[in-house]
Amino acid sequence: MIVDPLTLAAFIPAALALNLTPGADMMFCFAQGLRGGPRAAVAASAGITAGSMLNVTLAGIGLGALVASMPGLFHAIRWIGVAYLLYLAWRTLRTPVMRAETPSVRPSRAFRDGFLVNVSNPKVILFILAFIPQFVDPARGAVLAQFLIFGTVIGFGGLIINGAVGLGAGGMGRVLARNAGVERALRWASATVFGLLAAKLAWDNRA
Repeated sequence: MIVDPLTLAAFIPAALALNLTPGADMMFCFAQGLRGGPRAAVAASAGITAGSMLNVTLAGIGLGALVASMPGLFHAIRWIGVAYLLYLAWRTLRTPVMRAETPSVRPSRAFRDGFLVNVSNPKVILFILAFIPQFVDPARGAVLAQFLIFGTVIGFGGLIINGAVGLGAGGMGRVLARNAGVERALRWASATVFGLLAAKLAWDNRA
């Protein structure tokens, strides 16, 4: 077996604890659920998972170390992420949360947004480089395959947990958005989440 079963058994609860910790991905899915409904929330969670798997693959083949060793590239990617989150906040303010019973955010767009937000945060790949190698055994060979197995565990857990958070927000938003005043409040709440995520990413960039 590529991964030692005991190591995998130790990794799963550690990954689950990480997935359950509120963070940018969870807040992003929550905001997408409020803004676009359950389908958009699940699609956003799937996009985040796809971005995470890309980061795992890049880390496994060593590109993550290259990003970490080039501060200019690291900060450029991060500022792109800041700009994209601010764009999402602006777009959210201009778009009604719901039109009748139809989500105002297409699942394909929610997937794309989740993917781009995850990929444009280089902190994700650095975290992967710090966390997953603790469980990788080079003596077993196939280091990339081990990275992908552990990354899949994290990604699948995130897909379920972030998707559940987004579904809850989507159901709540669908009910509340029937009132025009509440709809505006939900729009501002979603835009605020995107703005705060951008501010956090910008602050990390300065630090």
